[in-house]
Amino acid sequence: MRTAFFLLLAALLPCQALAANQVALDNSVFVERVTTDSTGKQRILLEEPKVVVPGDRLVFVLNYRNAGAQPADKFVITNPLPAAVSFADAGDTRPLVSIDGGRGWGHLEQLTIAQPDGTRRAAQPADVTHLRWAFQKPVPVGGSGKLMFRGVVK
Repeated sequence: MRTAFFLLLAALLPCQALAANQVALDNSVFVERVTTDSTGKQRILLEEPKVVVPGDRLVFVLNYRNAGAQPADKFVITNPLPAAVSFADAGDTRPLVSIDGGRGWGHLEQLTIAQPDGTRRAAQPADVTHLRWAFQKPVPVGGSGKLMFRGVVK
């Protein structure tokens, strides 16, 4: 069990990539901790995930920057969710999600899962395997931004 968490941690470590259209991606993950100070006020802290355990809330941060000489038209970010993490939410960004390993896409409330008895049930956040953001406007040269989503360690 402990090995699985170290493998999860290795999959979540920040990495950097450069897409074909020259948009640089920098991915980070943090553990979200809630602390209470001496006055009873709660604070949310984002910490480096040295060790994660079931129930830990993770915050995934995807930074992007157009490092190319042209606007990045029809830019799409697709992010697989680690198998040991259940999707929680993506705030108000409303990404498309996949519940079948990236073969089909839709908004979570539109997707259903086939049951063994032939019926279908509404897809749940725990069914999500991938998230995708498709930019409606080109990312200008030098343009940048940040996307975030949350998950919970299974």
